[in-house]
Amino acid sequence: MVAKDIMNKIVTAAKRKTIGRDLAIKLLSGMYSGLPVVDDKGKVVGVVSEFDLLKAIRDGKALEQVNAEDIMSKNPICVSENTPVKEVIDLMMKHNIIRVPVVRNDNLVGVISRCDILSSIVEPEFVTVFAD
Repeated sequence: MVAKDIMNKIVTAAKRKTIGRDLAIKLLSGMYSGLPVVDDKGKVVGVVSEFDLLKAIRDGKALEQVNAEDIMSKNPICVSENTPVKEVIDLMMKHNIIRVPVVRNDNLVGVISRCDILSSIVEPEFVTVFAD
């Protein structure tokens, strides 16, 4: 199994100039704990996480006055679509990261989270019942 088999192909990414407050609102939605940051051509240039926002706040910066480019982790760890999932897991464990952008020619095409990996392996024994 390789990255393209399990990656989430619907990806929300921030632009470099996305302000911190908007990043916080997106992260507070509960659907994300971090976002890739892309340039105008879709190249991944960083990742911004809840920790990056917390660091900005700790450093006395107002979220309305910082943007993704100011606070993102630069040189993000990315994988290609053909990276074996085992390698993705190794990278996540080595760097203690939750999600990895998936790229094709440096452009964002997906994201793999730890949950995506687990979901691809585990077949739950639960059902959802809707009653009147």
